[in-house]
Amino acid sequence: MNRVPVISSNLSEVGYDPGTRTLEIAFNQGGVYRYSGVPPLIYEGLMSATSHGRFFDANIKKAGYTFRRIST
Repeated sequence: MNRVPVISSNLSEVGYDPGTRTLEIAFNQGGVYRYSGVPPLIYEGLMSATSHGRFFDANIKKAGYTFRRIST
């Protein structure tokens, strides 16, 4: 999955596959995580948010999407 860089104190890159509704996030402190079942509107909201980290925390992390770490 291709990821694009984002300006954030927490996230470094974000990728999304609308066909599988899979969101991939690389964090500044290390680790790449893949989140399943993420709707396109959530991805679009993340990418347009003024704070990617706050949006991620409130709308992805706390929303309880299934995830797995795919890289350190």
